[in-house]
Amino acid sequence: MTDWDPEGERLPVKLDATSNGEFAPIPLSREHHLANEQARAQATVHANRRGMKRRAFMVSACGAASTLLAFNRVNAASGKTGGFFQISEDAALDPELAAAELEGQEFIFDVQGHFVGEHGLGRVGLGSAENFIKDVFLDSDTDMMVLSFIPSRREKELLTIAEADGARQVVARMQGSHRLLIHGRVNPNQPGDLEDMDELAERWGVSAWKTYTQWGPKGKGFFMHDEDTGLKLIEKARALGVKNICIHKGLPFGRESYEHSLCSDIGVVARRYPDVNFLIYHSGFIPGQSEGPYNPRRGEGVDELIRSVLENDVRKNANVYAELGSTWRYLLRDPDNAAHTIGKLLKYMGEDNVLWGTDSIWYGSPQDQIQAFRTFQISQAFQEKFGYPAITPELRAKIFGLNATRPYRVESAEVLKRARSDEVYRQRLDYRQTPNPHYLTYGPKTRRAFLRLRRLSGGQPA
Repeated sequence: MTDWDPEGERLPVKLDATSNGEFAPIPLSREHHLANEQARAQATVHANRRGMKRRAFMVSACGAASTLLAFNRVNAASGKTGGFFQISEDAALDPELAAAELEGQEFIFDVQGHFVGEHGLGRVGLGSAENFIKDVFLDSDTDMMVLSFIPSRREKELLTIAEADGARQVVARMQGSHRLLIHGRVNPNQPGDLEDMDELAERWGVSAWKTYTQWGPKGKGFFMHDEDTGLKLIEKARALGVKNICIHKGLPFGRESYEHSLCSDIGVVARRYPDVNFLIYHSGFIPGQSEGPYNPRRGEGVDELIRSVLENDVRKNANVYAELGSTWRYLLRDPDNAAHTIGKLLKYMGEDNVLWGTDSIWYGSPQDQIQAFRTFQISQAFQEKFGYPAITPELRAKIFGLNATRPYRVESAEVLKRARSDEVYRQRLDYRQTPNPHYLTYGPKTRRAFLRLRRLSGGQPA
């Protein structure tokens, strides 16, 4: 096995500029660089105190605890007190305490995973099914994942439905047939996509549809309530009996067709079709914009999702779900932003309707996102001032996976029973005797890399 980082230079919780390829990377601030520097310095100190090499320390639970504690100190010094990683100081040196606070037994159902085939990152070996399985099922605590798609012209798909099914079959051959579900990509403003829905449902057995309202082959998006596009998609989904529609909202691709990236249409269709589940990917979040307390006049971001739902009388915990892929990963930069975003979604969308998603493997293994969320807490001050709930173990378990069982019709107890006895689990147990995570990310880290990926998929320019 490759020795990924023998000197232990890479942090187990990745704070960097990596994008999922749907928005231009946003450089780290001075505080972010300082947080990384302090985390590396503390790792050296703690590794020495424990008589360990830096790499061994970084791979341990103490390494993740030490990193998150360093982030806490820099955030507090910057005056950011809305949220924090709730970890004991002693966890940086006490393996049992670190394990108790960073490891867990939750059912983790990641509803937004990615994998790219031979036309994408697979060209350089990063998109192989084997790497995907290692990152997701060995190096992280993920129990189930939904394999999703990115927008593309039909002839330039970075992942075809056949390649997605191939990854599913690799997992199935490890007795993990229950672990990986797949989407069917459909953009109703692209000729042929609506017609393909029959085959996607009947031949490939997709569990949901993935669509991008801002995207179009000529740079023009659509709204879900448009008669000739969005409504046709919804009606066909109902007719085929696959009533989960996953809609990319937020993470705008640029100014062109920007209005279609907003969530103004979601409440309209959710009220009209109460039997259809609308899973709002990224929750409408816009990188680079701050999320404060709910403001119905803002017209963008998470606030626009909430406004659209409230003004159309769609009740909490009904058929609109807010998903956290890329959103949570970006929120790691700013605990105040994180507290407002998570707090608002729980308060207005409902504690049963916030879904765990990571957008991995663009960000490498999702384990660091899992560890960060396991310890994240909204401050008492923000709870009292804004009416946000505390993130209890019960609420965290809902977000991590239990909430997604409803739209996907998954019996979590049955999945966990099988997941604790299949070949994937046995390989995980063996692997974790001598784990070797790489702590790498795969998505673009610069604007040049971002534009290159956009060209590969035939998408509109940023």
